[in-house]
Amino acid sequence: MMRDPPGTVRIPVAVLAERRRGATPWQDWVWRAVEVLEEAPPGLAPWTVLRRRDDGGALYFAGHAEVALHPTDTPNYRANLAADPPRVWVVLRPVEAEPGMALHTVTVDAGEAHLYADAGNDLLESLPMPPGLRAVTEAFVARHHVERAVPKRRRHRADPEALAAGRPRGGGATPQEDEEGPAR
Repeated sequence: MMRDPPGTVRIPVAVLAERRRGATPWQDWVWRAVEVLEEAPPGLAPWTVLRRRDDGGALYFAGHAEVALHPTDTPNYRANLAADPPRVWVVLRPVEAEPGMALHTVTVDAGEAHLYADAGNDLLESLPMPPGLRAVTEAFVARHHVERAVPKRRRHRADPEALAAGRPRGGGATPQEDEEGPAR
């Protein structure tokens, strides 16, 4: 089992997801996460149907998840908090068991969310961050963020003689041989 780095905070959340009839003959159902809740009703099992639609679609309590805040990722959290509104990303993953999706993860790190956007059949949904989660994330960033200077690289000055056309690279004439001619 992988351990969290020191200072990591885990915030419990719950997710609501919706299944609707597909608009094309090639897709039976369309899924989307619709809301991240700061508190879930106690005793509610994952994928409990909250409301059925006439077309067979439904609103589900997708389940519980934890948003992990790591001290090394505070630049990503700061960038997210600067957005209007800050976002939380939910990843749903297709499964064989009913109802056909599983809650995989919830994150406030755009970089982590981007990784799931590129992976297979995962469904990534961006939703507004709930106020309580925002307050905890802001306090976490205030406590753990450290500005890191970006080191500037020094450029080496080019040697125009070494770049001269026709001069062989390495093992060529020395500057003294250039002035006196080749050694005899």
